[in-house]
Amino acid sequence: MSRRCWRYALAGAVAVVGLASIATDTQAERVRWKLHAAYASNIPIIGDTPTMMIDTVDKASGGEFKIKHFEPGALVPGNAYYDPVSSGALDSAYGTPGFNVNKNFAYAFFASVPFGPRAGEYLAWMRYGGGEDMAREMYGRDSIRFYICGIAPPETSGWFRNEIKTLDDLKGLKMRFFGLGAKVMEKFGVSTQLLAGGDIYPALELGSIDATEFSMPVTDQGYGFYQIAKHNYFPGWHQQSTINELLVNQGKYEALSDPHKELLAAACDRATLYMFVKGEASQFDAIKFHQSKGVTIHRWSDANLAKFEAAWQEVIADEIKENEDAKKIWASLSAFRKDYAIWKDNGYLK
Repeated sequence: MSRRCWRYALAGAVAVVGLASIATDTQAERVRWKLHAAYASNIPIIGDTPTMMIDTVDKASGGEFKIKHFEPGALVPGNAYYDPVSSGALDSAYGTPGFNVNKNFAYAFFASVPFGPRAGEYLAWMRYGGGEDMAREMYGRDSIRFYICGIAPPETSGWFRNEIKTLDDLKGLKMRFFGLGAKVMEKFGVSTQLLAGGDIYPALELGSIDATEFSMPVTDQGYGFYQIAKHNYFPGWHQQSTINELLVNQGKYEALSDPHKELLAAACDRATLYMFVKGEASQFDAIKFHQSKGVTIHRWSDANLAKFEAAWQEVIADEIKENEDAKKIWASLSAFRKDYAIWKDNGYLK
């Protein structure tokens, strides 16, 4: 055997011994958690991302770290997981920071921002621009450990029963709308409410709401909105990208071994890559499917987008006045985006 082959053989043996050592160390610490999911597991992309993350943890730990997935409503209502995770009633939960605005409006900035960054820029700010640190500090006040655990591509900006010929047609509509964008829509006379995904179709069917936005085309397809609302509007000015979260009770997190903590973080990073890339690869077929079902695809005019953006500037000016967390986060994101523009404007094609 050549000297090089001996080196490779020795390196392989060392790697095997190292993995065996990790397995032996973790055998004494069998972890069994329950996870509440805000999205049904049969819903494309956002629903299957947490199950993929759980599978990664299970396989990479050799079965020593198992997380049992529970559908929305099995343990707690779909979006209502913040307090149970904080108290320890839930070990963990999967959703998006935007579902937690009833606890602190500033959480919305960690989910999506109208006319905000796309996925690459958003993740850059979160991971290396201070966003993730601020999120963890806020969640930590309530004994919660926060993980970025997915990022979705742009959403559609609404499913409507009738064509919106002018923005005046929005007045008086009852609409499911998410996060900061809801406050923009309210400027145009829309009455907004935040419904969990599984509650939207029944509300449309019964007429409790007139219109909705929810997610990417492929995810919306899974919920069947096209069966009732035949006018789908783009672009998703309110959510050019949307961060999803894994929340873990702080005590349960601290009880993990260091290898298991690293594994959980790595599994969420994998989930983030999966959600974005699978999301980008899935939307055009969903749009074509909707068109085959009689849906008309619309794009807001530049003039209408400018009006939405002007309303957003009014909303953000008002919202940061009374919330110190929001003011701090918005200042950080705005400064990062100003600097990022130097790279974006020079590095990318227009």
